[in-house]
Amino acid sequence: MIGFLKPPAHKERLPEDQVDESYKRLRMQVFLGIFFGYAGYYLVRKNFTLAIPHLVDEGYTRAELGLALSGVAIAYGLSKFLMGSVSDRSNARNFMALGLFVSSLTMIAMGMVPFFTSSVGIMFVLLMANGWFQGMGWPPAGRTMVHWFSASERGTKMAVWNVAHNIGGGLLAPIALFGMAFFADWHAVLYTNGFVALGVAVLIWLTVRDAPQSQGLPSIEEYKNDYPKGFEYGKEHEKEFTAKEIFFKYVLNNRLLWAIAIANAFVYLVRYGVLDWAPLYLEEAKGFSFQDAGWAYALYEWAGIPGTLACGWLSDKVFKGRRAPASIIYMVLTLICVLVYWFNPAGNPSVDIAMLIAIGFLIYGPVMLIGVHALDLVPKKAAGTAAGFTGLFGYVGGAVTANVVIGHAVDVAGWDAGFMIITAACVMSIVLIALTLNSEKRSMGHEVSA
Repeated sequence: MIGFLKPPAHKERLPEDQVDESYKRLRMQVFLGIFFGYAGYYLVRKNFTLAIPHLVDEGYTRAELGLALSGVAIAYGLSKFLMGSVSDRSNARNFMALGLFVSSLTMIAMGMVPFFTSSVGIMFVLLMANGWFQGMGWPPAGRTMVHWFSASERGTKMAVWNVAHNIGGGLLAPIALFGMAFFADWHAVLYTNGFVALGVAVLIWLTVRDAPQSQGLPSIEEYKNDYPKGFEYGKEHEKEFTAKEIFFKYVLNNRLLWAIAIANAFVYLVRYGVLDWAPLYLEEAKGFSFQDAGWAYALYEWAGIPGTLACGWLSDKVFKGRRAPASIIYMVLTLICVLVYWFNPAGNPSVDIAMLIAIGFLIYGPVMLIGVHALDLVPKKAAGTAAGFTGLFGYVGGAVTANVVIGHAVDVAGWDAGFMIITAACVMSIVLIALTLNSEKRSMGHEVSA
């Protein structure tokens, strides 16, 4: 297993007349691999959410199911951080394919074996296992991005790649609903997605490649003559760092990385506070059918595609590579839409759907920009760990709160209590991101304009 995950050795350099053609072909190939690969991860990350209404009918409380669902967030946040460090010293191709393969098998087992949904404790353990292997998706994809795409093009390319999770998240419900209708079994919302994701794991293995040097190509910095700003680049940045160097030199002592990580917790609380509870909220508070709520769930994800692309463009072109201003604008608009979604009376489904689409359009922009900002702040050999660090706060801090605290609050005091928490998270995310404005200007080398 250690040999399977070990980074491949550098191959002998290709002749110069073959470099450009090979680079262009492989850049497109690996991009498509991590794009569809990461979309595949989302098919089996949150499909348990669609099982919640059926499990409520079987007698489980919202608090119990929120606790079970939190297993994904807890394990994913820890895994994204810890496995991010492992991914920085691993073969991205094998690492990413293995994580999705085992995650898919976990969800297939959960859907096909009744024992695995027979108690909250068992569901929590299985969902934790799924969350751990889910943490093997983003870090190797981030490692691949920084090795195959240079600093000046990374913001736009990351914005395009980042919509992969909206594609996967948007297909989650239609695939699950098809499976449930075809098999006449609500458990199919778990195992149908798992079987589809298994095929995607094979696709990852066939298309993704590790660093360009493993294919006989020069580094992306040399190929594009585009070297990162903010720290001195040299040959040592093509060497693999030790775990100690990554954690203590580039991550834990990085104050700006800490700031955006804490802000990320509140952004994720909003993201999952709305998304994870949408099927149940729309059924109970707004009178939607299960099928209609499932399609609204999908629209939330799909709306993130143009929203993410627009946010990336705004950050790169209007704010000249700074991430905080665009994130603040998006979070202010998200706050407005959350309030409308909350206070819209039952019987106006078009308004509810419009607000879900608007929130989906807006919330994924800050999610994406915080990830890009983390990559900007460290050398590329520490990229997986930096991304995992922000993800740790996002999932363990934000998503767990969205699952456990909101579920308990709704059981005790109704849906208004849940939306008070989401609203407060919007406000806190805006405040924390605003605290990074001046330090971001200094770190990016921009002068403050009048």
